[in-house]
Amino acid sequence: MIVDAPRRRRTDLRVLALLDASRQSLAALRAATEFATQRRAELVALYVEDQDLLRSADFPFAREVGGHSGLARPLSPAEMQVTLAGQLQRARRALEAAVAGRDLAHSLQVSRGRVVNAALALADRGDLLVLGKAGLSAHCSGVRLGSNCRALILQAPCTVLILDENHPPRRGPLRVLSEPVPEDVQALPLCDRVEHLQLHDALSLERNLAGARSGALLLRQGELRQLAADDPNLLARIPVPVIVVPDPH
Repeated sequence: MIVDAPRRRRTDLRVLALLDASRQSLAALRAATEFATQRRAELVALYVEDQDLLRSADFPFAREVGGHSGLARPLSPAEMQVTLAGQLQRARRALEAAVAGRDLAHSLQVSRGRVVNAALALADRGDLLVLGKAGLSAHCSGVRLGSNCRALILQAPCTVLILDENHPPRRGPLRVLSEPVPEDVQALPLCDRVEHLQLHDALSLERNLAGARSGALLLRQGELRQLAADDPNLLARIPVPVIVVPDPH
């Protein structure tokens, strides 16, 4: 793993952000920077050279499809390395732009492997992990929950905040299904009060939040598993940020 030298003094609190080539990850980085600044925490950005993408380029039938042209062309391992190197440079520039002018401890960690494994290896229980809803695996039309995001929110040992670039965070009620509400979650700057919802099925929850434009929804991993069993794509349609915390021990 390569770690860019941290800037400014380290703190005990950390806000983590995954970076890739997607707009969603850049929106998550901007939000993570704001949260780290307000919490006086260290901002840690993680860029992972996905080994599955590298391996896929080894196949003779591998093709790259242009996002705008729709044209396919052969894809070689060397070309994939160039693509990933370009993404890494954009990640570095995005981080430097996000923290410019801020007195904020920050670093960029670069890893090669599987995205989920790298993120889980980095995350600690007291961290806040900020994710975009859709990443490189997302459909081009509309937003859905990316596969990496799905895995991380159910396995992360820390609080995970899921954002949609089309619905920027705005201060408002923290909607919860059960108690207790972690103090560090209540302290997040997008929450100004706690609102209890007596809803425990996916359809009722989606209808209740359809017009929401501020605040966030808090779910425990166990609650999320139950809702996902009812509707696997529910979180992709929730218009406010979703906060997922580990189940209490």
